[in-house]
Amino acid sequence: MTTEDPRAPQDSIAAELDEWTAQMAGVDPQTEAARQRIGRISRQFERLLGQVAADHGLTVGDWTALSALQRSAPPHQRTPKELADEIGVTAGTMSVRIDRLIQAGLVEPVADGGDGRRRPVRLTELGRRRWSQATRQRTAGERDLFGDALTGQELQQLNGLLAKLLGHLEDTFGPASRHDTPRHQLR
Repeated sequence: MTTEDPRAPQDSIAAELDEWTAQMAGVDPQTEAARQRIGRISRQFERLLGQVAADHGLTVGDWTALSALQRSAPPHQRTPKELADEIGVTAGTMSVRIDRLIQAGLVEPVADGGDGRRRPVRLTELGRRRWSQATRQRTAGERDLFGDALTGQELQQLNGLLAKLLGHLEDTFGPASRHDTPRHQLR
């Protein structure tokens, strides 16, 4: 039997936790519930990213590449290899993504750069505007989702607890990557 607070709102984890933990000897129900909730919350935010990206004619991967370019110092350019390394995708995946972004007018090759993987690309003004619009929509959506579920004080408490947990995990395993590791790299 779990020790979840019966007054707490029910979610999909609460509905399934007793059944799972009955099948997993030695598993702490509270730890399992927290881990599962963090994973499911992450997947829900991935849904939001996908919806917002589609609203702006982007894939999540395109948006990730535009974000990496936007975060780089002006003139917001990187080589395909630098982008692939930062995002955690293969050179081939990055090449296809860059070609798609060039055709959409969101990035452009740097005229005096090298060729192939060494030739930098940079954000165009259209790319910067599209990234900015999508990012504003994403952050407003996230703010609304958090605000609908938590008070300001609860959000502050949640951030404190998550910072404590992430700090401990990073002390134990090293710094977390800035981006999710693509599934193909987990094998």
